[in-house]
Amino acid sequence: MNERVVVLTGGVGGAKLVEGLQQVVPGAQLTAVVNTGDDFEHLGLPISPDIDTLLYTLAGLANTSLGWGREGETWSFMAAIKSLGGEEWFNLGDGDLALHVLRRMAKDAGQPLSAIVKGFARNWGIGLAILPMSDDPVATWLETDAGLLPFQRYFVQQSCEPRVSAIRFEGAKQAKPAPGVVEALAAADMILLAPSNPWLSIDPLLAVPGLYRALKDRRAPLIAVSPLVGGKAVKGPTAKLMGELGLQVTNRSIADHYGDLLDGMVIHEGDAAPGNLAIGVTDTLMKQAEDRRRVALAAMDLAQRCRR
Repeated sequence: MNERVVVLTGGVGGAKLVEGLQQVVPGAQLTAVVNTGDDFEHLGLPISPDIDTLLYTLAGLANTSLGWGREGETWSFMAAIKSLGGEEWFNLGDGDLALHVLRRMAKDAGQPLSAIVKGFARNWGIGLAILPMSDDPVATWLETDAGLLPFQRYFVQQSCEPRVSAIRFEGAKQAKPAPGVVEALAAADMILLAPSNPWLSIDPLLAVPGLYRALKDRRAPLIAVSPLVGGKAVKGPTAKLMGELGLQVTNRSIADHYGDLLDGMVIHEGDAAPGNLAIGVTDTLMKQAEDRRRVALAAMDLAQRCRR
């Protein structure tokens, strides 16, 4: 496999697809462009949840039982924070702190996020390129019946319970794609949208004007892997959010959301196809390594059939 593959990703589902792609695409040919709209500062530390989930997954360090953080984590730091009356709604494990402390030090020394992530990946022997969507700050905010909430307050502190009426990406219009992002998209033989939440994990990337233009100007087919299985999201608030935004929870709604960017979509076997779009069908549940490889191959096969 010598084709150059770029995947736009965020969250656990996206990390699973990238892990599957890593099994079949040489590292030098694979680039992951990662959502940073979830990034925020907590307890004085810069947190990049989607990037860190991908790093842990590809390094074989992910906590598969929790679905986030590091395997074998301990929680002495959080116990100490709680004893001192500090905020405990967002857990930082003792091992997880290493990334955040080193990121704080590097940022304070003037390093951009893209350089910091490159260093982490190199030290863990991760061969593919992991690029943040931007080195500039972009923050996802949600208008809800509980007021205007930053993403992590909505997602973690309030467990996605507030009803959402609108989503905004502060700073996106001024943000520039991180170094290497536009070049990777221009050189790609295929571009994939991970089965991440389209509104919360993929839309922040599309909100960066230079990144969106690069997708519009691409020469490669763009294929989405649907996050829906049997009309439900495997993880996270995708289905709930779609209902609150007045959308039917269908692959058609997701295809319509991406519009003419899409050349095709991989859907779960037995689910309704969106229509007027090239379709690949497979079991899209990614519980084990072989499942992730299967979905990756299905997406790549569809991309090959959708050459522009």
